[in-house]
Amino acid sequence: MTTMANATQSSPLHGFLAPNSIAIVGASADPTKRGYKAMVGLIKDGYAGTIYPINPKVDRVLGVKAYRSLADIPGTADLALICTPAASVPGLLVECGKKGVKGAVVLASGFRETGRPDGIKLEQEMLAAAHQSGVRVIGPNTSGMFNLHKKVNLLALNNVKAGDIGLISQSGNMLLALVLEAERNGHVGFSTYAGPGNQADIGFNDYLRYLGEDPHTRVATLYVEGFRDGRRFLDAAREITALKPVVVYKSGSTEAGQRAASSHTGALAGSYAMTVDVLRQVGVSVVQHSDEILPVAEGLGLLQKARGKRVAVVADGGGQATIASDRLAEAGLELAELSETTRRRLGEILFPQASLVNPVDVAGSSDANPALLADCLEIVAADDDVDSIFLVGMFGGYYTRFAEDLLGGEMRGAEAMIELARRSDKPLIVYSLYAPVNPPALRRLHEAGLPVYSSIEHAVRVLAALGERGIYLAACTGQKAVPTVVPERAAQLVFADAQAAGRDLFEYEAKNLLRTHGVAVPEELLAGSAEDLASIAARFGDQPLAMKVVSKDILHKSDAGGVKLNVRGEAGMRVAFDEIMAASRAYDSQAVIKGVLLTPMARKGVEVIIGVIRDPIFGPVLMFGLGGIFVEILEDVAFRAIPLSPHDASSMLEQIKSRKILAGVRGEAAVDKAALVDLLLKVSSLVEAYPELIELDLNPVIARPDGYAVVDARIIVSRKPLAAKEACR
Repeated sequence: MTTMANATQSSPLHGFLAPNSIAIVGASADPTKRGYKAMVGLIKDGYAGTIYPINPKVDRVLGVKAYRSLADIPGTADLALICTPAASVPGLLVECGKKGVKGAVVLASGFRETGRPDGIKLEQEMLAAAHQSGVRVIGPNTSGMFNLHKKVNLLALNNVKAGDIGLISQSGNMLLALVLEAERNGHVGFSTYAGPGNQADIGFNDYLRYLGEDPHTRVATLYVEGFRDGRRFLDAAREITALKPVVVYKSGSTEAGQRAASSHTGALAGSYAMTVDVLRQVGVSVVQHSDEILPVAEGLGLLQKARGKRVAVVADGGGQATIASDRLAEAGLELAELSETTRRRLGEILFPQASLVNPVDVAGSSDANPALLADCLEIVAADDDVDSIFLVGMFGGYYTRFAEDLLGGEMRGAEAMIELARRSDKPLIVYSLYAPVNPPALRRLHEAGLPVYSSIEHAVRVLAALGERGIYLAACTGQKAVPTVVPERAAQLVFADAQAAGRDLFEYEAKNLLRTHGVAVPEELLAGSAEDLASIAARFGDQPLAMKVVSKDILHKSDAGGVKLNVRGEAGMRVAFDEIMAASRAYDSQAVIKGVLLTPMARKGVEVIIGVIRDPIFGPVLMFGLGGIFVEILEDVAFRAIPLSPHDASSMLEQIKSRKILAGVRGEAAVDKAALVDLLLKVSSLVEAYPELIELDLNPVIARPDGYAVVDARIIVSRKPLAAKEACR
């Protein structure tokens, strides 16, 4: 079992998410009030700590001595649950501070999430009071929290089981949905839950560090509408995923969903595709359907990881074997190629009509002996080319379907599967069409910690998460750090000049910066006037050239008629120069034109794009995909947060759907992927070295079998020097 039970608990949240004393501010005997429900939850579940109901109008609440105010309680409380209206919160937090309360749960809404100036102002006042008083705040606008191992049930939820799934959810309804699903499952339980609400003080990164250190939590599970500080979350996730799985469902995958998230929590939803990529970059298991959250959390919590994505399927029906194969392929998993030895051993125990290739279809061999399925699993588990095992079919229901006396065989098969799982490092996942009725053999598997699913799709998603996690952990082991780039003084002066002039880098300045740091950029020369063309012609000779206008006022050069291609010789250069200047002045008569840039035409290859933005949530993020017009049409791109590791860079090339083009199609040679990986790493390091660079666009980059060439480069410059905090975001 992977936990941090022996780790140092550095998170300050332990002091109040596992409280020994709780003050209920607004405690009530009215069953419709949250102050009543919280009291009921604590009393009913047998909370062993001290409860301080705060209500100035009564002497006792549900039999517990009440106090007029926080100032009147003896000693202190680790946690305060504030059930009163929003306007009362700042003053109450000051009272909490005076009594030494470590944390407060603020249920009230009416703060920043409203979007109104008075709500924003009230949240600022609340946060100032909390900071002044040394009180950490969960919320506001939160559904609350529970810690089931501590018997702290402030939501008064019924039939919720203590377990090892830690849960942080910005939606109270999503929490309820997962609790009800766990109740139906019967085998899944929770450790700690918190609703971050507006994240005014405590953010997802803080909660994640707590769950990472919590010995009762084996897998951290988060429902996220928006991050407040994505960069800090990535830093926390990188540390925690090395120790235990982290599952995230990020809502807001559509424009409508993003609007809903913003109005609900007041948080920026950000780009969904980018968010998914940068979360996976740090080892987070991202699920894209809400009904996958609990199955994946359960599977990762129990099984942790697989070595890779090669799956052996053993099935007792051809139809479901085919469905499983389809879903595995769609999830990016592979059907393992079974060795000759494995196929021979399977053939020795199965009927002649059985299929011995993957997926293995036992074809009725197990109808009279369901324990035979366990023998098949044992055989495929011994195959070195298998990373995980998937049993598909009706196991658990043989005694119902065929004969009652088969129950003993199913129970023996279950025990054999449990023993196999105990000995093997290859996870075993079971899909059974009888899972909804939970027959004895499946109950036994569950009790022993083997997950059983009633959906092939859910089982496959768990297999994918196990494989992705195993590959991520292996890639992180022993990976060399990318050397830090030292900024060039001359380049810093170019940035300073651009900032002073309120412009971005000219194309030739951008390319010079790239060239200075080892990026392959074709030679180019600037013609400030027609008089410069003679010397340029002497330099380039008769080879075909590209000519482009250079002006801070003309961003879309082609639209302005400021680009000429395949220009040859001095005479052709002069004609093209005059046409470019005339067209550019006609396009914008006020444009300041610095000249025309001339460079040899790039050789044929695959056009790719490399871009960088400084995202307000996740900081600098790099994008890679097919270049030219394809990036806008196909939207087939990959994102990674900067800085990149070598694994990050290489995985970007493998992620895009059009990766086969990079490998060579229809007789074309494969591009030099190693050179592209090197380019991505150089760009990542360059962005770190120059915080003034806020956006970069290399489009196209021509990728070839013998390297690459950056054909066009654009660098957007910050309009003012960045403060230290902004520079690192």
